Amino acid sequence: MPVALDLVEDILRLKKEKNAVILAHNYQVGPIQDIADYVGDSLGLSYQARETDAEVIAFCGVHFMAETAKILNPDKTVVLPDKDAGCSLEQACPADQLEAYLKENEDKNYYVIAYINCSAGVKALCDVICTSGNAPLIVEKAPADRPILFVPDANLGQWVMEQTGRQMDLWQGSCYVHVEFTRDSIHKIKEEYPDALVVAHPECTQAVRLLADEVCSTEKMIHFCKSAPSDNIIVVTESGMLHRLRKECPDKNLIAGPTDNCACADCRYMKMNTLEKLHSCLENLSPQVEIPEDVRAKAEVSLLRMLEQSR
Repeated sequence: MPVALDLVEDILRLKKEKNAVILAHNYQVGPIQDIADYVGDSLGLSYQARETDAEVIAFCGVHFMAETAKILNPDKTVVLPDKDAGCSLEQACPADQLEAYLKENEDKNYYVIAYINCSAGVKALCDVICTSGNAPLIVEKAPADRPILFVPDANLGQWVMEQTGRQMDLWQGSCYVHVEFTRDSIHKIKEEYPDALVVAHPECTQAVRLLADEVCSTEKMIHFCKSAPSDNIIVVTESGMLHRLRKECPDKNLIAGPTDNCACADCRYMKMNTLEKLHSCLENLSPQVEIPEDVRAKAEVSLLRMLEQSR
């Protein structure tokens, strides 16, 4: 539509005028993915945030992702289209609760590994960060003489233990979207597509992961779908991933993983960002992400450790 086209053109004008880069997570709506300079998962976006020469980072994702960009780029302006775009995993592990737990269990001398889906305050309390793509690698590099506390996603942590054989204490958080997928919902779609392969995100429950032909991060899903021998692939993750997959794997029949309640799973937080809000945040350079320097500096240590261990 002409209005949408005008909006896109004006976003591109503002991006050039403000010397901005637009980063978008794989779960963002299609129009935002299409206009972004880079679309990827948390690890890829972390690299881009660290390496960009732009003065402004417009982060189309959720709040903890924009915080990550600010942690790595304290001198840059970081804006988020919707300041209320949060994350159920971030909410599951408040920094004050984690700090209290670590003080109560100080004698255990935990090595704390935090999934990137957490606040800057939690990152500041941790030894190292991980993503769904590098979590097994990060856990394998953890000191052998210290117990591991993995926060906040218990499903991802359980999967990592299965992959590495390392025992960890798990914070009992979960992604509200990924736990909506069930064994029955996957069986139902398999009845319609009996030859379909199943690729699932590790934030899913164990019952769903056991049905999957591949369990991996969103970025690795692209490689799996491109090389999969079957044309039919059930993609068990947030619905936004289908947009990118269909662009990169046009010859595949990519089927949205169903939940018991609906044909696909939308994250209400990821879908809060729109082109209109992106335009507004570039025009006004607001809402901006700000982090107290003492928190930012501590969080940066754990993030840089992740980036160093991931290369």
